[in-house]
Amino acid sequence: SVGQIALARAWSEVLGSHGIVAGQILVTLHDTEERRRYLNARNTMETLFQVRAVPVVNENDTVATDEIRYGDNDRLAARVATMVGADCLVLLSDIDGLYTAPPQKDPSATLIPVVPRITPEIEAMAGGAASELSRGGMTTKVEAGKIATTAGTTMVIASGKHDAPLARIEAGGPCTWFLTPTHPVTSRKKWIAGSLEPRGVIWLDAGAVEALRGGKSLLPAGVAKVDGAFERGDCVVVRGPDGAEIGRGLVAYDAVAAVQIMGKSSKAIEAILGYKGRNEVIHRDDLVLAAE
Repeated sequence: SVGQIALARAWSEVLGSHGIVAGQILVTLHDTEERRRYLNARNTMETLFQVRAVPVVNENDTVATDEIRYGDNDRLAARVATMVGADCLVLLSDIDGLYTAPPQKDPSATLIPVVPRITPEIEAMAGGAASELSRGGMTTKVEAGKIATTAGTTMVIASGKHDAPLARIEAGGPCTWFLTPTHPVTSRKKWIAGSLEPRGVIWLDAGAVEALRGGKSLLPAGVAKVDGAFERGDCVVVRGPDGAEIGRGLVAYDAVAAVQIMGKSSKAIEAILGYKGRNEVIHRDDLVLAAE
């Protein structure tokens, strides 16, 4: 709480010298997970922009618990960026971007200037602990990249140790760009993709992956494995046989029921569960593909 006051004062003084008012917004994980609170927070930020005020956003540590906290500013920044529909998210770090290996340990590591798509290989490159300057690390930055790019926001990681780091990026300085597909994402799908914390993982067979990319819903027959303890209506990550993230969606069954019906025909759901549920595990309207 002491740091929040100092941070707000610093931003107020710096922005005030340019004739810009600083506003403070404290959020928790629930503020981006619950639809009504998400819309309220977004409307507040949009109103601040309209009156030429810059919101300074941080996690509300006073009410956040281990179960309902972000825990790092990288993912918090990504969710806020998608909330306001930002074109670009800039994450400043203590290194120039994503390397092929930790540059502190491997002198041969090279900087990756552009990541067209976050693959399991890219995620593996981000492994490693946080530096002494942050609570997160490159892993959380790549996680933030998945949140941002899936929702249509381009992201860049660069070093914050230099003067005028944004100008350095604009001038072509060393950094890593995470590109996003150009397809627009609807408001609801943007919320699913960028504002919900996944509660589990549903693994698909190759046929289901092809069906989803063809615009179909996810049926029980295409589910190969279920991980996590999610409830009906929770957000889950959908992965293909190779581990690549296919998308994210709102699941129509809890984890226990999903395990019972996976690999089965939709016609068998009632006989297996004892009640008539939806034919789809995830309806296409509740699903956001990584390429959308």
